[in-house]
Amino acid sequence: QVQLVESGGGLVQAGGSTRLSCAASGRTASNYDMGWFRQAPGQEREVVASISWSGAATYVSDPVKGRFTISRNNARNTAFLQMNSLKAEDTAVYYCAARPAVHLRTSAEWTIWGQGTQVTVSS
Repeated sequence: QVQLVESGGGLVQAGGSTRLSCAASGRTASNYDMGWFRQAPGQEREVVASISWSGAATYVSDPVKGRFTISRNNARNTAFLQMNSLKAEDTAVYYCAARPAVHLRTSAEWTIWGQGTQVTVSS
């Protein structure tokens, strides 16, 4: 089982940038897809972006498309979420998640979660 620890975030001004990191330990991260989710107060958790185990395939949700970029460095067992042109509505707790790579899993469910990191965008 892989463990995930997020870092980065904090308080950012609207229009600014920040980068979140997700360090994976315990198992080889390259065997896992990685994803970023967020949950704002009173709202359901939503997917922000995901990246396949090899990095060849990425997905970015419509609300953040063109502003956020997901990447990974398998040699460092780390995934990143670069967040640019931040808006007040991006304020949320951001979670890193992992699931076994497509050739290793029987379900597409995201089964491994980090503890979350707060991103607050001030307007």
